[in-house]
Amino acid sequence: MNQTIHSCTIISIPKIQDYRGNLGVIEKNILPFKVKRVYYLYDVPSGSVRGGHAHKKLHQFLIALSGSFDVILKDGVKEKAVTLNNPSEGLLITHGIWRELENFSSGSICLVLASEVFDEDDYIRSFVEFKDSKTTK
Repeated sequence: MNQTIHSCTIISIPKIQDYRGNLGVIEKNILPFKVKRVYYLYDVPSGSVRGGHAHKKLHQFLIALSGSFDVILKDGVKEKAVTLNNPSEGLLITHGIWRELENFSSGSICLVLASEVFDEDDYIRSFVEFKDSKTTK
């Protein structure tokens, strides 16, 4: 199925409120995939861009644990920017979507939950190749 930017959605993360601090919980059926890999981005230098690729089958869920950053989503036709700045929600990015992360605030942390373990063959790292893959399907 040819994914579009409309298949990427914000999902609220259930929280347990407590006077000592809130607890965000990701379990059961919050995500439409089983988490097989977890990693995070931090200490991103000002002006840096992360991402710059698409995945053939991997899905990701991005959360701004601290600070903020923008996620630029492209499906080969349309583009949209999503600002993540709240640890009680995350952005689901489906496979077949080009993503770039930019405008990281000082001290920001981006947590990524992925549906697959790392596999270099799953990456499309050239935007030209990405656009070509969208038109040949």
